[in-house]
Amino acid sequence: MAAVSGVGSVTVREARVEDVPALARLAGELGYPTDETQMRLRFERVAPDREHQVFVAESAGGGVIGWVHVYLTRWLATDVRGEIAGLIVDSTARNRGVGQRLLQAAESWTKEHGGAVLSLRSNIIRKDAHRFYQRLGYEVTKISLNFRKTL
Repeated sequence: MAAVSGVGSVTVREARVEDVPALARLAGELGYPTDETQMRLRFERVAPDREHQVFVAESAGGGVIGWVHVYLTRWLATDVRGEIAGLIVDSTARNRGVGQRLLQAAESWTKEHGGAVLSLRSNIIRKDAHRFYQRLGYEVTKISLNFRKTL
């Protein structure tokens, strides 16, 4: 289990099922509209998987103001690494170190699970997010196209 950190008025901890409404709300803010039923099903699918972890940032008042979902990848071509599946901070809580704390939790969890690299993808239009990641030491290593086929 990754260490839980509390800095200032925000605490980062492992997500719990009672966080589902906030996870759904924030997913919508990230651009992925999700209702609570969908989010509960998704959360219940990943929560017991030891190669996935969801952390939330909780304000002093007890409200969830951000989340990060990190998981391990085991590819033939690389050593085990962490991958960020999603990171969102409520628009009213940005630029206060919340995203940085969430990434620190994901980084620690990845190291604890044998990963020496943490990767993420960010939509080309999210310029503010790109600057945020670069400030925290993340480097652009590749620009590629994502292909998808609905099955």
